[in-house]
Amino acid sequence: MTKRLEKQLNSFKYNGEPIRITLGTLIMTCLSVLFLIVATFTQLTLNHPFIPSDAIAFLSQDPTHTQIVHHFTKTYRYIPQIPMVFFIVALLGRKFGIISILGYITLGMFFPVFALGGGISYMLEYGFGYILAFIPAILFTGTLLKVKTDFLRIILMASLGVISIHILGSLYMIFVATLRHAPMDLIFGWIVSQSGVQILYDIFFTVIAIYLGRWTRRLLWIVMC
Repeated sequence: MTKRLEKQLNSFKYNGEPIRITLGTLIMTCLSVLFLIVATFTQLTLNHPFIPSDAIAFLSQDPTHTQIVHHFTKTYRYIPQIPMVFFIVALLGRKFGIISILGYITLGMFFPVFALGGGISYMLEYGFGYILAFIPAILFTGTLLKVKTDFLRIILMASLGVISIHILGSLYMIFVATLRHAPMDLIFGWIVSQSGVQILYDIFFTVIAIYLGRWTRRLLWIVMC
């Protein structure tokens, strides 16, 4: 292994986060921005069982009947953007994770890479606050991922990170609504749709994303060695 190659691979050391931007980190940062764009426009259809409010009325009926099965099945269309953010920070670490998010935001100021488009005017969109909230969430999560973590701590880390994004995103939404003099019932509806049950899905998939990011980071280090 040459000294030049060693310098390029230093950024993928499992212990330590060099500040230098090398060829390896530049490629991974650009790929991470691409991953985030793909996740933004990816919609997953999730079907899972749930208990409706009128479940008692169906206790005497055949649970295998098609209509009963559909009544006890929840269909949710999910966009995995937030889990991808935490995958990136688990893969690249705090410093390069933030660089990736800043690259994504900068790109969105010129190209329609956000969910509802792009451009400078997107800063006044209701959902822009969620994107800005990625930065403090990465700072928090990236700092904690430096230390040894177990399953419960990763769940706590994912929960706090996801909740912080939704809180900051909701506050930004209220701020934009105030500037636009929008009715509060409209804003409340937006907050419920963006930060209602979505939080539970985000936490679940974020835990998975953090593990996948850590495993991918280790794999890259093994392959490059």
